Amino acid sequence: MLGYIVKRLISLAISLFVASMVIFGVVEVAPGDPASFMLGINAQPDTVAALRSELGLDQSKLDRYLSWVSGMLTGDFGTSYTYRTPVAQMIADRMWVSLPLALYALTLSTLIAFPAGIFAAARRGGPGDLAVTGATQLGVAVPNFWFAMMLVLIFAIQLRWFSAGGFPGWDGGFWAGMKALTLPAIALALPQAAILTRVMRSSLLDILGEDFMRTARAKGLSSRQALWRHGLRNALIPVLTIVGLQFAFLLAGAIIIEQVFFLPGLGRLIFQAITQRDLIVVESVVMLLVFAVIMVNFLVDLTYAAVDPRLRTRV
Repeated sequence: MLGYIVKRLISLAISLFVASMVIFGVVEVAPGDPASFMLGINAQPDTVAALRSELGLDQSKLDRYLSWVSGMLTGDFGTSYTYRTPVAQMIADRMWVSLPLALYALTLSTLIAFPAGIFAAARRGGPGDLAVTGATQLGVAVPNFWFAMMLVLIFAIQLRWFSAGGFPGWDGGFWAGMKALTLPAIALALPQAAILTRVMRSSLLDILGEDFMRTARAKGLSSRQALWRHGLRNALIPVLTIVGLQFAFLLAGAIIIEQVFFLPGLGRLIFQAITQRDLIVVESVVMLLVFAVIMVNFLVDLTYAAVDPRLRTRV
């Protein structure tokens, strides 16, 4: 198991190194100069040059890359060009919105998908299976921002159970914050729940046709007992992959939902930084999200090894 973990850690480090070079290179070749954008089109060349020197933009790209990477290794993500605020502080403030939102949405997605997938697999070809399959097709086809607008229309405008947007902050109380995140979390969770339900159903159906399941039935276990005692655990491996990827997506891909609900999260921070040409914020936030994705995949790999020890010897 130790050798398996070491190999995964080496792969993680290489992935982060490559990702940092790609992110820095892509952001740096984007058109537009941050200093010129901040000062406006009528700024004098010497003023622009002075600001570029102050921001460190006059250094070579290699020096800026090495400074950026070394800073991140020590927890220093640089200073925002626009707000003159440490990027680490900006990320920390926004993370208190994006991380609970992602966890909330993932919890809802899992609570919906696991029972629905098991229910559909246990009733293969029946009316219940067809109903669940049809609902998942709809969930996959409809984008999450459409769900978001429908939720606002129904629960915020008509029923007035929730606010249409904004976030009161955790200082206003835990339940007030969770209430503000409920509609965004549902909008994010529904499409992911549809995907996870289909994967859960498909994985269980594959397992139910295996020889060991027929042997369990032949020993006197009912279909339900065989499903819960032997089938579910073996079906979890592909499901764990989707759960891990979904968390990374929910953390990094909520830009549109955060815009719809005016949530001050990481997604909205990236959107604002791109429009303001705040390169250091874009690079640092994207790198942090990439780290989250890679780390989640690493943890999923370790979970694989715990669920199925045979995987430890294949790497």
